[in-house]
Amino acid sequence: MSRIAYLDCASGAAGDMLLGAFVDLGLPLEALQAELAKLPLGGYRLEARRVRRSGLAATKVDVLVEGHEHAHRGLRAIRELLDRSGLEHAVKERAGSLFQRLAEAEASVHGTTPEEVHFHEVGAMDSIVDIVGGVVGFAWLRADRVVASPMNVGAGTVDMEHGRFAVPPPATALLVKGHPVYGDGEGELLTPTGALLVTGHATTFGALPAMSLEAVGHGAGSRDTPGRPNVLRLLVGEAEERGRPLNGRVLVLETEIDDMSPQLFGPLVDRLLAAGALDVYLTPVLMKKGRPGTLVTVVTTPAKREALETVLFTETTTLGVRRQEWERSELAREVVSVETPYGAVPVKVGRLAGRVVNVQPEFGECERLSAAAGVPVKEVWASALSIYRNRDGGA
Repeated sequence: MSRIAYLDCASGAAGDMLLGAFVDLGLPLEALQAELAKLPLGGYRLEARRVRRSGLAATKVDVLVEGHEHAHRGLRAIRELLDRSGLEHAVKERAGSLFQRLAEAEASVHGTTPEEVHFHEVGAMDSIVDIVGGVVGFAWLRADRVVASPMNVGAGTVDMEHGRFAVPPPATALLVKGHPVYGDGEGELLTPTGALLVTGHATTFGALPAMSLEAVGHGAGSRDTPGRPNVLRLLVGEAEERGRPLNGRVLVLETEIDDMSPQLFGPLVDRLLAAGALDVYLTPVLMKKGRPGTLVTVVTTPAKREALETVLFTETTTLGVRRQEWERSELAREVVSVETPYGAVPVKVGRLAGRVVNVQPEFGECERLSAAAGVPVKEVWASALSIYRNRDGGA
């Protein structure tokens, strides 16, 4: 069996939240401080305290800067800090690659080169400590595999040095490119440091994998938001190999329609999927009096029934909807991001008893990248599939 670390990013992610989750999980604050002390960067200290977020106990780790620190370091200065440090080689390499990614994202946003970028917020001392401390924490976990949920970026706007930006702000949006995200809640929930650390360590994104759970850590964010624990949850355990597909139940909604313009079915499918349908399909049927019609079938979870029935009643001419529960078997699934010459492509992977049996690049993203590169869609699709299969054996 292998050791899995799972990052639950339902309330986003930030560097301090990750540090809090590691400490809450059992990483001694003194051990974290001792590792960070190998970095030639003084004038700060770490503080950990127990807090509550919407009634949930969690650990808040703060980087307290002594005096006023206004340095906006560039990539070269940060590389020099890492090179002069006594950190383990693997930690240096991982942290260096993360800062390189961050510099490339900032350079793309500002229309300059990575070497000319001054990191502003992320080049400040507390953010450097968050990023390097995050790398130290992941190394301490010694996980064979890091999996993350889709990342909640938040909603609304955030005030930054250059003005007010929509969430996610430009650099964060680039850092999560090719990875699953969604927006819920108010304000910025996913910070650049959080996006950098999660995407830099997680190799797959999806639901909680089957595991024998050993420990759970909760890292607190700064705000205490009512109704939503503002925490990053970190779950660690040993992978459970399943010999059979996962079993579950789904709700199936159906209605036949023979008096609606065909033009309206396209928007209907889009609205049903947006409302939470797992799948929607249309079947031509012959109805009473020999009239041609369309059978609309919606597969969903019971919790989404009311919302989807509302869409069917308001967006179609139907007067009634049938429903029934079906049992289904499904493969353990996850989403893996692969880097192709055309950009990052999410790849859906299905496993049976731990063995990969189905691999499908996300076609919509392949279409988008093919249009941007001016190449056939099949070339992008084949490239993503080939890179996945050649990467670590494709397992």
